[in-house]
Amino acid sequence: MADQLSARDWLDAGLKALAASGFTALKAEPLAKVLGVSRGSFYWHFADLNAFHAAVLDHWREIAAERIIADLETPVLGEAPVPRLLRRAFSGRLALEKAVRSWATFDTRARAAVQAIDRRRLDYVASMLRGTGLSADVAEARAQILYWCFVGYAISDKPLPKPKQDAVLAELMEIALAQGDDTRTRLW
Repeated sequence: MADQLSARDWLDAGLKALAASGFTALKAEPLAKVLGVSRGSFYWHFADLNAFHAAVLDHWREIAAERIIADLETPVLGEAPVPRLLRRAFSGRLALEKAVRSWATFDTRARAAVQAIDRRRLDYVASMLRGTGLSADVAEARAQILYWCFVGYAISDKPLPKPKQDAVLAELMEIALAQGDDTRTRLW
């Protein structure tokens, strides 16, 4: 069975290693040991380490954006999509998100992948917020604020206790979904 690993098996193992140990763990030999196969299995699926890294980033993008968006596009009775997204984004462990963002500080290809997923997520959240009746400008501004909160949460080393986290999430939902006049008094 181990001799018949698919490329996806390698990619899944790569994402686990990345989340646990960072981008330096994305090498054929240590992953082969974890999977109980020879390095030949790795090279059967990937031309070289660069091809594997590119595939890992594509796989991360699929898991961390496209699958979540597809899930959110499937209606859940009695649950609005924006609160559902916020609960999902701010309740999970985000070691993989943090690891990919760390990798992006050293690698231009990883940086491009992070920038692409950031744009995809921001556009999607803004479209969700527009769907609640917010103007495009307000929806984009709130999407950016929520995304900055998410990134801060993802890279934070000290999560909040559950009751405090729930209170913060409730405030974020209030901020995200507040309706009203789009004109505000400027303090500057």
